[in-house]
Amino acid sequence: MQPDYPAVFTREQGFTEADWLSCLPGAVRGRGWRLVAPGHAEIDLDGGRLTLRWRMLEPRRIALVRLPRLEVSYHFDAAVSEATRVAFMKYFDLYMQRGGG
Repeated sequence: MQPDYPAVFTREQGFTEADWLSCLPGAVRGRGWRLVAPGHAEIDLDGGRLTLRWRMLEPRRIALVRLPRLEVSYHFDAAVSEATRVAFMKYFDLYMQRGGG
């Protein structure tokens, strides 16, 4: 999680595309969303929209381990307030966290 979420940013996520798509419905927390095209989804946010675009990257290799990588671009349109953007992303990030314990 990060302290600030600009309206447009890109990050790497440790997902395969299939894993990403299976987690997306829960991460949007009941908001309307649609898959527009392969690698492109839109999420409705309080009168505005978040556009997600993603593409697979080469897996990260650490010794014999291969970790999937997905580059995801986030674009919140101007109708989404900063408060809505931050609240949405805090939950989204917590839901999408990968790791173990």
